[in-house]
Amino acid sequence: MFSHYLMFDGDCAQALDTYVEAFGAEIVEMQTYGQQDQGFPVADQMKDLVLHSRLRWVGSEVMCADSSERRHPGDNMYIGVASPDEDFVRRAWDVLRQGGTIYMDLDSTVFSGAHGSLRDRFGVNWMFTVTL
Repeated sequence: MFSHYLMFDGDCAQALDTYVEAFGAEIVEMQTYGQQDQGFPVADQMKDLVLHSRLRWVGSEVMCADSSERRHPGDNMYIGVASPDEDFVRRAWDVLRQGGTIYMDLDSTVFSGAHGSLRDRFGVNWMFTVTL
């Protein structure tokens, strides 16, 4: 499945609430940085921010999160690739990382068997997720 992944600068939860109200969307998943248990420290000011969420409406899904890095309009959107087929995800990752910039290595997370993000050599942001 291809979708969009929107990155926010600390106001993801408010954006999700706004999209629910505006579109009648449904938040089908939401985890905060404080809920993750990956063995790395989370700053107190990040604990209530959204680590990962999925918003569904009209048969489509958009994933959203608060970024730990300052985002600017225009660089806060990713094309998301989500699939239960880990081989498919890793093949696509391996092709697009060539000549690109890896933001987050493709690795297991609290919400995914493998998750990572990169900017390809054409300047397009991609986020890959092996769905559980």
